[in-house]
This record gives sequence, C-alpha cells and structure tokens, in this order.
Amino acid sequence: MTRILVPGSNCWLQAEADRAGVLVDARDYYRAFYRAARRARQYIAILGWQFDSNVSLLRGEDVQGVQGETRMLPLLNELCEQNPELQVHILAWDFSLLLALEREWMQQMLFSRHSERISFRFDTSAPLSGSHHQKLVIIDGQLAFTGGMDICDCRWDDRSHPARSTLRCDSGRDPHGPYHDVQAVLTGPVVQPLVELFEARWFNSGGGTLQLPKPIARDDVEVGATLPLPPGPVAISRTFGKTLVPFQEPVQEVRALYLDAIHAAERFIYVENQYFSSRAIFQALVRRMRDRERGPLQIVFMLPRMPEALREQLAMGVAQVRLLRVLQRVASENGHALGVYCSASRDEEGTDVFTYIHSKLMVVDDRFLTLGSANTTNRSLGLDSELNLAWEAAEAREGQVMRCAIRRLRVSLLVEHTGLKDRAKVRELSRADRLVSLLDEVAARAQDRLRPHPLETLFDQSPLLKPLEPEEFLIDPEDSLLDESFFESLRQEEGLLATGVRLFTRWFSSLPERPHPASLPTEAPSVEP
Repeated sequence: MTRILVPGSNCWLQAEADRAGVLVDARDYYRAFYRAARRARQYIAILGWQFDSNVSLLRGEDVQGVQGETRMLPLLNELCEQNPELQVHILAWDFSLLLALEREWMQQMLFSRHSERISFRFDTSAPLSGSHHQKLVIIDGQLAFTGGMDICDCRWDDRSHPARSTLRCDSGRDPHGPYHDVQAVLTGPVVQPLVELFEARWFNSGGGTLQLPKPIARDDVEVGATLPLPPGPVAISRTFGKTLVPFQEPVQEVRALYLDAIHAAERFIYVENQYFSSRAIFQALVRRMRDRERGPLQIVFMLPRMPEALREQLAMGVAQVRLLRVLQRVASENGHALGVYCSASRDEEGTDVFTYIHSKLMVVDDRFLTLGSANTTNRSLGLDSELNLAWEAAEAREGQVMRCAIRRLRVSLLVEHTGLKDRAKVRELSRADRLVSLLDEVAARAQDRLRPHPLETLFDQSPLLKPLEPEEFLIDPEDSLLDESFFESLRQEEGLLATGVRLFTRWFSSLPERPHPASLPTEAPSVEP
C-alpha cells in the first residue's frame, strides 16, 4: 500500500489533532462558530474569500431560547463590548471588479466602525488574476475551522436540502436554493501552524507583524462535529501562486496531494467539488485508469448540475463537460466504472430543484480523506491561495479506527445526496466493488434525490449558441497572466527598470519586502538510501 502523505512535498507539515471532525452544511458550521465565538476569551481570527456582515448564524429552532445577537457583525460587536480583552481580526480577499455587484460594499468601514478591537483588512497580495480563497477561523489558538465555507450570504442550508425554505434568506434577498458544503473542526497542536498561516497572510497583506496570544489552558472548548474523526496526525496543504512583490515561488502542495492520492488509489475515488476543470487531475486519472498492471477503480464525481454564474458556466462548465466525457470513455475502454451525479429535491409541482455542491472533498479507498478550500480547477492548484487538510489511515490494524471514520463520513454524504432511507441500500453504499452501478440504479429511478449529471453546457442547450462555444477561457488559468520572462526580469535586482517597477509596486500596495515564512515552499525531507 503506497503511503500518500509526504511533508515537504504534498503537504506543508503534519501535526496532531486532539479532537477533529467534519461539519456538514452551513447550519452545523454556523452554529458551531456561534458557540465557539461566544466562548472566545482572547481573540477571534477569520480569513476568507467573502464575508457579509448581517448573516444570521442561527435560524429556525436553533434560535429558540437564545439571548443576544445571532448575526455575524452584531455578534462580534456584542462580544467585544462584553469582554474588554477580546480582539477580532478579519482578513478578506480584495475581490475582483467582476464580483463587485455580488458583494457587500464599504466593508472596511462597516466592520471597523463599531469597535476599535475589530480589525478588518482587505488582502491585495494575490498574484495578478488570482484570488485569496483560503477559509480559516481560529478561536484563542485552541479551536480552528477550515474547509469550503465562508460566512456570507446564500450559503446556509441543512442536510435535508428542501426544495423551498424561508430559512435560506439573507440580507433581504429572496430565499436561495439548496446548498451543500463541508468544513473541518480541530483542536490540539495542529491549530498552531494554522495560527502561523493566519499571521503570515496578515503580514503579507501589508498589515504588519501580528503575534496572536499563546493559548491558555481551557476545559470548555467544544468541537460539536456532525461526524467525528479520531485524534491523530492531520496534514496541512497549501496553494500560493507565484508573486512579484514580494517575490515568492509558487506553493503547490494541494496539487501534489491530489495527484499522489489518485496515483495511490486501489479500489475507488470519491470526489465532491464545485467544479472539475483541472488538466493535471484529469491527466492523473487517465494515467491511473490506463495502468493495465493495476486493478479496476470505481470513480464517483458529485458536482452541481450547472455552475452558478454565467462567467463560471463559460469558463469551467465547458472544460468540465469535455474532460468528464473523455474520462467516461477512458474508464469504459479500460475496465473501470465512472459515474457523475448531481442531487435534487422535488418542489410542490414535482419539479427538480438541484442542490448546489460547493464542497471540496476527496476520499480514496476509505483510507485517505482531504477537504478544504481547493476546487479541482487549474487556478485552485496553481494560482489562488488555498488550504486543505488531509487524514491518512495507518497500515494494518493501527489504522482501522481512521478507516471506519472516513467510511462513515463518505457513506453519510452519499446518503445525503441520494436520499436513500432503506437500510439495506445504505449498507451497500459502504461497498467499493459496485458503488457506481448502485448509484446509477438510484439515479436512473429518479425517485430519491440522486440524478445522473447531464454533462451539458449552455452551448449544448441551444443550437444558436453552439458556434460561440469557447476553446479556452482565462478565468481558470493555472499561473498568473504575467509572462514568465517578465517575472524573471523583475527578479533581477540590478535592472534599473525592474527595480523601479518593484519599488513603485511595493510602495503603492504597502506590501512587505519579503513574504512571511509560513507562506513559503518547504523542502522535502531527504530519504536515506
């Protein structure tokens, strides 16, 4: 059995978690965040792709008997008023103009005006055409949340994913549709490197040196996971794109993590993701399926029926359909089974209302699990900042508890997506040898929640649009749009023009001279012969 996790290669490091688990869907995550924030004594540190100030963290029956604020920013203000020692640090990606109409405006002023102990910054340090996509919350250095979820509008849902729900309503908007995501929660020594990562992001954004307080002994830290994971080592993997100012080599640990896990797969691969357009992951799957010396795989993709926005349908949707069609053909030709699915609930008129899959998770052979912020796209593996965690079961009997926990999580997610209630059918989901055929049967009936993915784009739906289908779209690059030779010319300190551009850019953006060590690549440990 091939060992997957290698610190310095496909992960930054491994550290121990005293307790760990997975929070499934935003109801569980927002509720856990609310409870942890209420217990914060020293600080709350939050970084993410998007925030909204007025998001309700508790809804429906969760609000019953609750006193005080339950909305994001009013809650943080209330906590600062009640505890003079509390500091709140919020770091958000300084988003592209393409997203301006979808974002809350004037956030710098909005988040900072109520309390001098709430520090809000926009992070402009991403590479050209890149974004900061990591999602991380740390409470007092004791508890950390990370995964696919930001605390923002149009994300809340529970695991039942009803077709219509008045609880899925934010900031005066009409209720949004069903939404699925996952988040990890951790305590123990593994939280400290995540603290260092937050401090690095703050420093690289131009916020200066931030030294968060050391954790104090606590006996009231709750995990409250939807599904627990056993204590033990957890790997942290990152993506950072190559930047000019300050100059930083790319960090592509998440990319290596996915490729190594696919190569190591012996029985099955289960993927939940918002998109699938990564050429590297596509090629890794093709290589594994064409390896005639290894056994057949069951490969399952759980995806949204259609990307949310038009720009995403153009950029990722076209590539996704092309790549998945080829993978299906390669699987068929080489004796593997590959299924692509989406999930839906029926409304009062019997119309399918599809659940938007936003999670970023992969399970291999029920012995390996990774979840985090990284989509299976080119940009998430090479350009945007991303953060994934990974668990790997030890060999033989020592890893049995971990394998059981990963299997329990995978089956629980499949029960949510399929809507299966029959215990015999649910038990079958734990089997790897006919997983795709079972899911195909469920999807073909269309009596529960699972549906076969149509693998079509906007251009497939209209003959008039078909001639306009793009070959490639720059919204999903793996590298910065700056030419490599331009990077290299600016790297030469003796060049007068290069020096001038470098100094002007650093002055203009207030970025530091050099990146923080926690955002830099690491060297793989040497292997003894």
